[in-house]
Amino acid sequence: MKLSIERSALLRSLSHVQNVVERRTTIPILANVKLETGDGELALTATDLDLALATRETAEIREPGATTVAAHLLFEIVRKLPEGCEVELAQPPDGNELELRAARSVFQLPTLPAADFPPLGEDGLDISFAMPAADLARLIDKTRFAISTEETRYYLNGIHIHPLAAGAASVLRGVATDGHRLARVEVALPGGAERLPPIIVPRKTVNELRKLLGESEAEIELAVSANRMRCVVDRAILVSRLIDGPFPDYERVIPKPEDTDRVAVMEVRAFKDAVDRVSTISTERTRAVKLGFTAGGVTISAVSAEAGRAVEELDVEYSGDPLEIGFNARYILDILGEIEGEQVRMEMTSPAAPTVLRDPADSSTLYVLMPMRV
Repeated sequence: MKLSIERSALLRSLSHVQNVVERRTTIPILANVKLETGDGELALTATDLDLALATRETAEIREPGATTVAAHLLFEIVRKLPEGCEVELAQPPDGNELELRAARSVFQLPTLPAADFPPLGEDGLDISFAMPAADLARLIDKTRFAISTEETRYYLNGIHIHPLAAGAASVLRGVATDGHRLARVEVALPGGAERLPPIIVPRKTVNELRKLLGESEAEIELAVSANRMRCVVDRAILVSRLIDGPFPDYERVIPKPEDTDRVAVMEVRAFKDAVDRVSTISTERTRAVKLGFTAGGVTISAVSAEAGRAVEELDVEYSGDPLEIGFNARYILDILGEIEGEQVRMEMTSPAAPTVLRDPADSSTLYVLMPMRV
């Protein structure tokens, strides 16, 4: 194998694929990135057996070939090379080292055979469709903050995606929850996605896919089976296992509008800033704040045995009996950060019941927040 490639192109692909590689693995080949030449291209592939990512970059191929080399090491070397330089990669057919030359630097890197590298696993993906990258990015952006990190409840460690077919109002829905908060968002149902089974996309896959999507407005191709999915984004292919298990019946925890008799509407920016300021006083991990709603106003307060007390008042549109309710301040701020409109609507029932937060300017999003005792 012998080729030359621009540093910026190689670094772009390495920055994506090296994120897939686990820093600690008992299988040496999984610590490597596969380098394989094609027709005027260099293909780079990395996998952890659950998630695989392959990218392609234009290169000048002098001799075809394939090999694997330590992913993180190669990324760090290329990252530190001078900007604008040309990178030359070479390995003789019977050699076990990859030579990298750039500017006045030369590196000799140990390799493992490309034949030992696991395949992408793209077979059996019988449901395929295309959708705008912006729609998939929206599904991810509006929900991933609520993905659970509790490994024992593995079925919550991703975004639940499923279609809701209802004629012209058909949507593709994404839901994430960690048991304390829930995020739900809907986008237009892509053609061909009607047969999509309910799937749970793992957190790591969600994060890497979002990086690939960037700010793209192009169409992306998806193919799905019961336990695997493939996304084609520009010159990259991502293949991932899906979480095997049923997602909870999340609709049961979303209060119906007719059951929420206390409603507050307030300015997002003012509410967010006030909660952020008041929660500074709370030294507890939960950063608890109490909201006291009365006609025309809300009092936001926090108390700490070590740091004292903080209180701030805001004007709100409020209907219903007075209510005092406590929340995790970080959870409130996460939700408010995803509301694009100028106002937020809070629909409440009691200090112990779930609260619904909506963006009055965006009916496709909904958030649920469990209260806490303060």
